[in-house]
Amino acid sequence: MNNENNIPDEGEVILIDKPLTWTSFDVANKLKRACKFKKIGHAGTLDPLATGLLILCTGKKTKQIDTYQAQEKEYTGTLVLGKTTPSIDLETEFDAEYPTDHITAEILESARLALTGSIAQTPPIYSALRVDGERLYKKARRGEEIEIKKRNVEISLFEIDSTHFPSVDFRIICSKGTYIRSMVRDFGQLAGSGAYMSALCRTRIGAFELKDAWNLTDFIQQKRLELKLEVDE
Repeated sequence: MNNENNIPDEGEVILIDKPLTWTSFDVANKLKRACKFKKIGHAGTLDPLATGLLILCTGKKTKQIDTYQAQEKEYTGTLVLGKTTPSIDLETEFDAEYPTDHITAEILESARLALTGSIAQTPPIYSALRVDGERLYKKARRGEEIEIKKRNVEISLFEIDSTHFPSVDFRIICSKGTYIRSMVRDFGQLAGSGAYMSALCRTRIGAFELKDAWNLTDFIQQKRLELKLEVDE
């Protein structure tokens, strides 16, 4: 596993259920330190306020990261109509309120259909996407106005449940490069209102499912036992 005796590090693929408020980098960095991995990377960023499946690769397996990133992904979550935030989630404060009284089941269905199939979406400014060599969220925090190019993505499934309106639960299956927060923003606009995302969980990447993922603490304890290290760092 590790290369202490000049033994090739074949690496491994690790499935972690990312904890709330942790960045994907936080998880990779924690595993690198706690489990003595020489080389580790994650296959697809999750926002700090999202939970769910995070694939990490170590050693030679890091060469497969691009393959995993390119695979279809599935998410479940909740959007709330009637308010917006700059980040489209609860990382930033509410900045506007919008009417919801006019929204009917037909309007919700029309918005859902408009965001299903091949669509062009604009990534959120509060994202890790790089523009001119810098992460967009850094520019956003400075209040810079940035022109962000649209990207084509494929939404193969978009299910909604408005039982608890103005909260709307959703399930989305999508291609690489899809921003769920952008879908939430656009859904609110198509409904003639605004929306923010109150919860998000990634449940699948390709054939890898969340139900097979480790709790981060449990994985670290198990790996440290295998390495004959003290369980507590």
